[in-house]
Amino acid sequence: MINRETVFLLGERGLNMETNLIFGFGFVLLGAIGGGSYALPSKFAKKMPWEVVWGLFFLFVTLLIPIFFAMFLVKDVVATWQTAGIKVVILPVMFGFLWGLGSMALGIGFSMIGLSLAYAINFGLQTGAGSLLPMALLHPEHIKTPAGMVIILGIAVCVVGVVMCGYAGILKDRNINNALDLSKSNPKSLMRKGIIITVISGLICPCANLAFSYGADIITISNKQYENPVWAATLSVWILIFWGGCVSACGYCVYLLFKNKTWSSFKRPGIVMVLIIAIIMAIMHNGCLVAYGFGTQYLGVMGTSIGYAVFLSGIIIVGNIHGFITSEWKGAGKSARYWIMIGILIIAIGMFILGKGNSMLTSS
Repeated sequence: MINRETVFLLGERGLNMETNLIFGFGFVLLGAIGGGSYALPSKFAKKMPWEVVWGLFFLFVTLLIPIFFAMFLVKDVVATWQTAGIKVVILPVMFGFLWGLGSMALGIGFSMIGLSLAYAINFGLQTGAGSLLPMALLHPEHIKTPAGMVIILGIAVCVVGVVMCGYAGILKDRNINNALDLSKSNPKSLMRKGIIITVISGLICPCANLAFSYGADIITISNKQYENPVWAATLSVWILIFWGGCVSACGYCVYLLFKNKTWSSFKRPGIVMVLIIAIIMAIMHNGCLVAYGFGTQYLGVMGTSIGYAVFLSGIIIVGNIHGFITSEWKGAGKSARYWIMIGILIIAIGMFILGKGNSMLTSS
């Protein structure tokens, strides 16, 4: 069993450069697998209302697992917050509330347009907006620098990829409807609505990046004053983000439980399996962040540039693999599959351009 002391010792162990890269990228890829897979188990709980499955998921993600992190993985987390002060602590909570809205919208997007398309659109936009917002709000002077121009180019490339993925979704919907002769009986397809919701989620989820930017002092205090490794120090901010997200995401699910009168679903046969599914989803979601944070400490500047690009690209690729395996694109037509694959490739290129820009910004 790995306890907190073991994790700290492992994180501080001296390794040569080659081993550092293997170890670092190994954990980054492990995180990408978890991030691209966490929504997959929800496909096996379709008989339960959305708010039951995702409500349990958000409960574990935003409240119960963060409490575990605070108790066993981060030293003196409460003392860190007290040292930072209420003004510093409140901002990650506020932006976490917005992140919760975005995550909730992504959960809806998964159910409406599938894993493949939702992962591509959300993370493509999330990467671009997550790079631009902190720079525009906190360091606008960087925008006109060479690094800033590279970042803007990367964002533009990501947006092009997202547009291609959205077009692939529209083609998919059109082809499937035509094949089933649903064009007249079902004129108001969920596809466009789902794409819009997922786009909104991709623009709001980057509020987590803003939370990190405003919570930088918390990470510094946790690392320097309370001797947490950097990856563990970031959890001091993640916990606040999650708790803010708990209010919005869990609050919306509770609202739906009352609105749809689905509280009785918790007494239905199969609820134990749904509970297990929600726990697995939550562990993969939060575990991917821990794995990524653990891996980046061995990559140096590569962690915030190439490592971050590999992490997000991997999530999109893994999510799309699951989408294709579970027949989300069955009957979509060759043109739709062509556009989604090209869109994903362009998003990945945009992410690596963003990684280069972030690396230039960090080193300048």
